[in-house]
Amino acid sequence: MAAALTPQQLSETHRTTLDQALDAISTRAYWSPHPEHPKAYGDGGAPGSLGAAEGKAAFDALLGSRFDLGQPGTDGWVGGEVSPYGPELGVEYPHVDPDVLLPAMRTGMGAWRAAGPEIRALVCLEILSRISARTHELAHAVMHTSGQAFMMALQAGGPHAQDRGLEAVAYAYREQVRTPETADWSKPQGKRDPLKLHKSFIASGRGVALVIGCNTFPTWNGYPGLFASLATGNPVLVKPHPRAVLPLAVTVSIAREVLDAAGFDPNLVALAAERPGEGVAKTLALRPEVRIIDYTGSTAFGDWLEENARQAQVYTEKAGVNTIVVDSTDDYRGMLANIAFSLSLYSGQMCTTPQNLLIPRDGITTDDGAKSYDDVVADIAASVTGLLGDDARASALLGALVNPDVRARVEAAGELGEVALPSRTVANAEFPDAVVRTPVIVKLDGTKTDDDAAYLSECFGPVSFAVAVESTPAALELLRRTIREKGAMTVGAYTTSPEVERAIEDVCLDESAQLSLNLTGGVYVNQTAAFSDFHGSGGNPAANAALCDAAFVANRFRVVEVRRQA
Repeated sequence: MAAALTPQQLSETHRTTLDQALDAISTRAYWSPHPEHPKAYGDGGAPGSLGAAEGKAAFDALLGSRFDLGQPGTDGWVGGEVSPYGPELGVEYPHVDPDVLLPAMRTGMGAWRAAGPEIRALVCLEILSRISARTHELAHAVMHTSGQAFMMALQAGGPHAQDRGLEAVAYAYREQVRTPETADWSKPQGKRDPLKLHKSFIASGRGVALVIGCNTFPTWNGYPGLFASLATGNPVLVKPHPRAVLPLAVTVSIAREVLDAAGFDPNLVALAAERPGEGVAKTLALRPEVRIIDYTGSTAFGDWLEENARQAQVYTEKAGVNTIVVDSTDDYRGMLANIAFSLSLYSGQMCTTPQNLLIPRDGITTDDGAKSYDDVVADIAASVTGLLGDDARASALLGALVNPDVRARVEAAGELGEVALPSRTVANAEFPDAVVRTPVIVKLDGTKTDDDAAYLSECFGPVSFAVAVESTPAALELLRRTIREKGAMTVGAYTTSPEVERAIEDVCLDESAQLSLNLTGGVYVNQTAAFSDFHGSGGNPAANAALCDAAFVANRFRVVEVRRQA
């Protein structure tokens, strides 16, 4: 039996953090309560947290086990996860009957609604705190389901994901308290007595929220929707990607433990693992109880959800074609290094990784002299080669290919055009069965319609296209077309011209795409910081929502008014 959590304990422990998060989303300054460094956990680190050895031992203890959550409606057990690094995880998860589970999840909604926005937010912060304490354990779970290298799994799957969850809670709380809880209303009637009413305004959740997880970033992409829905009064059913169940199963387990300890129904959060090929996401998405859906994944299924799950408020992050426009630079070496890292991080398996590099055919001006199109492409290729020349370093940056489809795209890329940088196989000394490939760069001609099909389609993974364009204005026209037709999560650009900078900015403002200009240091176009950066915009085909803003949370609840005669 978990130790009871009182409202006073929750407030004393977490109210300051909530206030700091509210301040951060208002100022957009850097802030994070979740440390990135591995040594911040365990002995000498955060109290009660698991250190490196303890976290690894906790992860190992999960392998080959049955992950029993005590959920109602369990009608069998499913599993089958295989690490991109080779080993089978051997974990079994409860398979549920939605006819039993979904009604049970709704049972606790009344008490959860009555708790109010502040208690809901503080309970969510307690969940996040306990998740943070198990960051090392979750890092291994993320690594061995997504293929991220360990340090990235620890940071992106741990503190960065937790930051995004907390950010969603802060936005949810702020939107719910915009309306006062009560108001005494009095309307003068001249000589007659005034009309008087006492009014109550209650933030009420819409119903069961369904989170459809992704394979590559199960926690980072899963936590915003999970916590936004829970904080606004909705039960949350988590449907993980079948290859990345474990990180979200651990998350659900922690959430259920905290809800129970705080006196709420643990079935407010539940897990829906699926049998191979079952396609349970489609079935659940159309259930009348499901009123909110959060989805990250392919455009095809995201479009299907938007078109068919009419009973639900649907938030999607789909595929886009991300672009970097190269016009000119006053830090050529810095530009090359920044682009090389951006193309290489996690083998390009990020929705924010740049795919198309638009470079004028006549070349660019730099602090290192004029550079032709061929020079720029060759120098980017050389920077990638230098960055990934050592296999140990390359493995730590690239991670492993998440599935065979990514490997197939890498191997087929050479058929699309002239290869400027071939991909090579990297040996991972610790995990010899890991499939690790360096990026491939293909040269294409932006004036040939035959090449359109390649660079105007998302080629997810470590594949990039160096597209020769007639001029910078031509590059901006292609950029506009790409965002409008295919969407973009990120846009990058390099220029020393104020006029070109304004023109690029205008395109991104017109088409609602997030822009990064002249990055040459330790910040990369495919990274975003919670509380400050918006991930996606919700304004182009890549995603219909941004992480996080007011629109991401405001329609997860409705304000219901109760009027009483005074």
